[in-house]
Amino acid sequence: MLDILCDVLANRPTASLAISGGSTPKLLFAWLAEQDFDWSRVHLFWVDERAVPPGDPESNFTLADRYWLAPGAFPKENVHRIHAEKPVGEAAHFYADDIRGHFQLGDGELPTFDIIQQGTGADVHTASLFPGEPHILNRSGLTAAVYVDKLKAARVTLLPGVLANARFTLMLVCGEDKQKALDTVFDAPENILDFPAQLTRHHVGEVVWFLDEAAGRTLA
Repeated sequence: MLDILCDVLANRPTASLAISGGSTPKLLFAWLAEQDFDWSRVHLFWVDERAVPPGDPESNFTLADRYWLAPGAFPKENVHRIHAEKPVGEAAHFYADDIRGHFQLGDGELPTFDIIQQGTGADVHTASLFPGEPHILNRSGLTAAVYVDKLKAARVTLLPGVLANARFTLMLVCGEDKQKALDTVFDAPENILDFPAQLTRHHVGEVVWFLDEAAGRTLA
């Protein structure tokens, strides 16, 4: 990740990075906090967020803040968090406006993030695009408020067109329970409505998968 950011910053004044939550990126965040890196030229966004305020233990922002942003002294003015303490529809619109402003997008344009870090669940979801979610087919929008029925929870997520447009996608996947999901992503017939992480097959930029031994055992 840092090598990619360095390459970007050698040619442009700033770089953009979007991160995910959940338990898997925790070690990455802790490692980033220890690195001697100038974050003042990196703008940080989120792939998705739960409908909870900052400080809530379920918050993806809180996870990153606790393990990376606070201990790593990441500049607060470069943090573009999802304001999930607002009603989710309002939060999604607010976040889309923030993205449009940062990337100076015209009508109908999609941003190009330098790096987007994603993952996948045992159910093959990615971002907050869970199986059966109609927004999986939305390739033109930036963000959306979604309701995950099996979790009985609302979230805000980036949409497939944004995810697919990244220059680099880093997929972090850990755990034995992800083995079948990975088999589905790589080898099963395409059915993105049921297996949203198969969207990575259509990404414009490079997709790099980082798996722990348990997750990747059946792929060896």
